[in-house]
Amino acid sequence: MTNFATLYIVPTPIGNLDDISARAIEVLKQVNWIAAEDTRHSSRLLQHFSISTRTLSLHDHNEDKRTAMLVQRLKDGESVALISDAGTPLISDPGFVFVRRCREECIPVTALPGPCAAITALSASGLPTDRFIFEGFLPVKTQAKDNQLAALKERTCTSVFYEAPRRILATMNDIARVLGDRHIVVAKELSKTFETYVSGTPGDVIDYLEADAAHQKGEFVVMVSPAQVNLSEISTEAMSLLTTLCDHMPLKKAAAVVADHYDLKKNALYQAGLEAKGAKEVKETD
Repeated sequence: MTNFATLYIVPTPIGNLDDISARAIEVLKQVNWIAAEDTRHSSRLLQHFSISTRTLSLHDHNEDKRTAMLVQRLKDGESVALISDAGTPLISDPGFVFVRRCREECIPVTALPGPCAAITALSASGLPTDRFIFEGFLPVKTQAKDNQLAALKERTCTSVFYEAPRRILATMNDIARVLGDRHIVVAKELSKTFETYVSGTPGDVIDYLEADAAHQKGEFVVMVSPAQVNLSEISTEAMSLLTTLCDHMPLKKAAAVVADHYDLKKNALYQAGLEAKGAKEVKETD
């Protein structure tokens, strides 16, 4: 039996300070230490809620060193709260190395629910939310970025990623070049006074960004609609095999088997399987 203290993953507001939870404030006041991505940035939030807990930095450049120190303090019975500059820690923010080490050392880790820009934007985007992939930030180098955009071009689920204001216009031009007129939604200034959603083709978003320099300010969430699957390309024989295999294995595995056998795209077969399953469920409830 150990007396290890708990590491708390504490989300902080992405814009509106009122979005912090009462539980988050309580935890931040009660722990022995707060590990913050940027202590100077977080000091404003902590002062606003009269939180006087000792802080130290944990960011990309010192996470390995800080992890060893904080793990020892947790083992010594000193609790720690991990926060990022905004939103939920570890979601395109530092902390993975620290949390992984805590799990390896059997130190209790508790995550509080709370603000996350990706989920907030997605829920209001009007794009499908039953399946989505979060990409973090796209690569900076053009070739690597093009490769990633080409990969999501074939995806039959919504793709979500973050982009910085200095890169947003260039990224939109890259999306227009690689994805053409694919429907996208871009969100910025979430939960703030000038919260904005722009929906349309990449060209529509580019027009918005170029209309006013102020439109390129703020942190952006970019969401790309799923690829449209042409189910007519899938033969009756392929669908029949897919249906049979789904009685004996998960749809994802069945789609891979049929794709290999008939030289078809796995994504198309997976989407066809989902639609067939949905139609069957509707028929059974009639």
